[in-house]
Amino acid sequence: MKVKKYLAPSMNEAMKRIRVELGSDAVILSSKPVYTSGFLGLFKKRNIEVIAAIDPVSQPIQTVSKQKTKRLPLKPELESAPDFNENKRASTDLLQEIEGLKEMIKNIQINSSGREYPEKLQKIHDYLTGQEVDISLRSQIMEELLEKWFILKQKATDEEVQIWLEEAMFGILDKVENGKPGLQKKYINIVGPTGVGKTTTLAKVAAETMLKHDKKVAFITTDTYRIAAIDQLKTYAKILNVPIEVAYNLEDFKKAAERFSHYDYVFIDTAGRNFRNPQYVKDLNEIIDFTDEMETYLVLSLTSKQKDMDDIYRQFSAIPIKQVIFTKADETSTFGAIFNFIHAHKLGAAYITNGQNVPDDIEIATSSQLLKMAFGAEKFE
Repeated sequence: MKVKKYLAPSMNEAMKRIRVELGSDAVILSSKPVYTSGFLGLFKKRNIEVIAAIDPVSQPIQTVSKQKTKRLPLKPELESAPDFNENKRASTDLLQEIEGLKEMIKNIQINSSGREYPEKLQKIHDYLTGQEVDISLRSQIMEELLEKWFILKQKATDEEVQIWLEEAMFGILDKVENGKPGLQKKYINIVGPTGVGKTTTLAKVAAETMLKHDKKVAFITTDTYRIAAIDQLKTYAKILNVPIEVAYNLEDFKKAAERFSHYDYVFIDTAGRNFRNPQYVKDLNEIIDFTDEMETYLVLSLTSKQKDMDDIYRQFSAIPIKQVIFTKADETSTFGAIFNFIHAHKLGAAYITNGQNVPDDIEIATSSQLLKMAFGAEKFE
């Protein structure tokens, strides 16, 4: 058996080189991700190390010239391993496994329309596509699943493949802090574009803080652009029996903050305006005192387009954003935007809302809860 090691930027590229050099009958013995050092140890590049083999018995006999040839040195990552005596060392089980790997490789084809995965993995790929998971993130997830398919579970069940997907998605979510809003600071600022449900979300979080944690809270609204917005928050304040102040400028805000100095938390509602207008964020800085005692949450609707969500974050990034709150989960059937956003901006989620009822219809956005909502599986609890 001829064994050879390959180093490639992706499994796709490695498979192409294996087919060219060893032929379509080659089998994958193992593969693993490796990282090469970049400049000063930074910008490390991820590659795939693949060990492939070919059964020399299946290869056509070729006439070898007796003329002495000079062997060119190979790169370290392409250096061949010693040949093995198949007749003496290969067991029946190993031969059966190799044949199974050969058949599996034949079923994986790369064509001009894109990659075709083994049937069980293709189901996962199609589901991620339907959930509008970004193509780059989707490819990353499928690459991870494909490696496990080759190495660990050539005959994996649907349940096992689902567990692999769960692990891959957890890996994305666990890189940031999800589900731990904490409310570690006194002033809780809620920002976001118009129509995402900021005021209702603020009331839900405030109600949870009062009822579940027995804290004393107050409201400040800076949304003086819409009379209805002030009336809405006043209604919530009346229901919850909490005081409210309206701030038209920075001086008003400081006076309101001083009045509520003895409260545990002060929730601040901001105006919902066109997020594409940079003046909006500038106005916030002129009305609200962004001190060390304030933490800000960005509210995003899951019914928004992915590009709009990215643009909204970039616009508000001039303000220190602690976490994001996803709203209107009950108004969509796709949740890929959650994973796309967290992966792209490395910003965790604090809450997710799924209705208009106050104080209900809000949940802490733990990684398990986000997965359960996206996949609808009890195993993600």
